[in-house]
Amino acid sequence: MSLVKSISGIRGTIGGPVGDGLNPVDIVRFTAAYATQRMRNLPDNKTIVVGRDARLSGPMVDLLVSGTLVGMGYNVVNIGLATTPTTELAVVGEKAAGGIILTASHNPKQWNALKLLNQRGMFLNDAEGKEVLAIAEKEDFVFADVDHLGTITHKDYLPYHVENVLGLKLVDKAAIEKANFTVAIDCVNSVGGLAIPAILKALGVKNIIELNCTPDGHFPHNPEPLPQNLTEICDLLKQGKADVGFVVDPDVDRLAFICENGEWFGEEYTLVSVADYVLSHTPGATCSNLSSSRALKDITERHGCTYSSSKVGEVNVTTEMERVGAVIGGEGNGGVIYPASHYGRDALVGIALFLSHLAHKGCKVSELRKEYPDYSISKNRIDLTPELDVDAILVALKGIYKMYDVDDRDGVKINFPQGWVLLRKSNTEPILRVYSEAPTMEQADAFAQAVISEVKRIAGLA
Repeated sequence: MSLVKSISGIRGTIGGPVGDGLNPVDIVRFTAAYATQRMRNLPDNKTIVVGRDARLSGPMVDLLVSGTLVGMGYNVVNIGLATTPTTELAVVGEKAAGGIILTASHNPKQWNALKLLNQRGMFLNDAEGKEVLAIAEKEDFVFADVDHLGTITHKDYLPYHVENVLGLKLVDKAAIEKANFTVAIDCVNSVGGLAIPAILKALGVKNIIELNCTPDGHFPHNPEPLPQNLTEICDLLKQGKADVGFVVDPDVDRLAFICENGEWFGEEYTLVSVADYVLSHTPGATCSNLSSSRALKDITERHGCTYSSSKVGEVNVTTEMERVGAVIGGEGNGGVIYPASHYGRDALVGIALFLSHLAHKGCKVSELRKEYPDYSISKNRIDLTPELDVDAILVALKGIYKMYDVDDRDGVKINFPQGWVLLRKSNTEPILRVYSEAPTMEQADAFAQAVISEVKRIAGLA
């Protein structure tokens, strides 16, 4: 069993002993710690929003979290089965002190998690997250007496979310409706099965082929939206049955496209294509994290605009986006962040902007993909023994590659003329994660293997 504690929340496999798996005792402890942190920062605001994805453990975790918040004196607005971006919007809509999203994102069914939001519907920053961890460690919280218990109110925020998307200036419902798209979707039997048909119908899409849209938590395949997990929808599109395919993860903050011929559009290119559309109408800065494709920078500069990068992690991306006033940004894993809506990855926003783009272009999805720079990303890892000084290894690596542009904000990223390699230390294991990108997968692998060889030589593992 596994339990992982981080500044963004707590996640783990359901069950097991205290401090190991994600079990009722730890759920209560971390919920109480979060409530205490919110209370110290916003003492006059006693409202917290709770939403969850459809995974099997969701009802159990929901009861524990909502009950604990009531026990801490908070009034809970429980929005039930809801996407992560819906919950983020609900926090703002309710003027709440924060929110807790019950989802383990793309992890398999045995996992669940508590993702923690601030009063702006954004993930806690580093200082806030560390404060929650410290409170939980010391169990430094006090429950309310009987006269000060909170309440639970149930609301459905999906209509609010849909209206938010429809109200965006660049979402062109008339053009989408006129294009008469046939859209296939795979929602992995989670909350996307509620949200994605709703947004498509609201956009005027009349022909929707639904795959795995029953929100019962029985994932029909590995829920991470990667090509090897999406054979069913790809096969359907190969038969010429739809103009485009949309795939989301269980909490609907990641979005992947399938071309009309069944080919993979590329998860990294979700943000690239949406940014292309946004920049063509509203020029401005863009931002993604250090492990995302260089293609966004290329497209941004093609529009005569400025690109900036951030450390890995959604809160780091949104912080940088606010700093530079980015009009669009996100993460290369299919996460679109559009500030005109809110500062969070949102597949509903991504779908609406992409269909608007496609309708305006009047071309096939595969033809649109060919308009963008072609890069391949290779993902690897280096297993290290616990006694090795990983920080020292990274410092040595910087020296070896000092003739190139080296970024050390988040591990070490070496920018070569034709690609890059990023090495990041894992927070939970004695490993280095190695990401590399180049115009071809062969080049990306070659870049990665060259740097991995240097790391093993430095560490004495060669």
